[in-house]
Amino acid sequence: MEGDGDVELTQSPETLTEDDVCVIQDTWRPVYENRENAGVAVLIRFFSNFPSAKQYFDQFRDMHDPEEMKQSVQLKKHALRVMTALNTLVENLRDGDKLNTIFQQMGKSHALKHKVDPLYFKILAGVILEVLVEAFPQCFSPASVQSAWSKLLGVLYWQMNKVYAEVGWDSIKNSAK
Repeated sequence: MEGDGDVELTQSPETLTEDDVCVIQDTWRPVYENRENAGVAVLIRFFSNFPSAKQYFDQFRDMHDPEEMKQSVQLKKHALRVMTALNTLVENLRDGDKLNTIFQQMGKSHALKHKVDPLYFKILAGVILEVLVEAFPQCFSPASVQSAWSKLLGVLYWQMNKVYAEVGWDSIKNSAK
């Protein structure tokens, strides 16, 4: 699945309520305690189901076997970076200024340095929720939990698109062709 690379700025995502924040932070604890396994599971599912995403990763671009991916030191390192970034988001859900800084850094890095199609944030968000529901059913089974996490991941995707638009992603993408 290849994105067209266009920035998709639609209406603002649903706002997180205080209840959503509490649910997200409570359900995140067991995930973060198992961050390496959870992060590796997310990336293996992501790369197995959307192999085109591997184009951005020289170190595991040619890996196809999930077991090989599971053993990859580079994949584990990136999985920990993803989980650490999510942890920083979760820890700062009540601090709008900090969240804005996080979104700016993450968005600029992925747009300008790595030139990652913003569509992959939407895809990865879906994979994250899918894996967390399967791996942590005791926490993620209630619909209210999945709803809160869907809102958070929707905010993440919307914010990434906003940053991509601010840095002129459409011109960057077109100059790379």
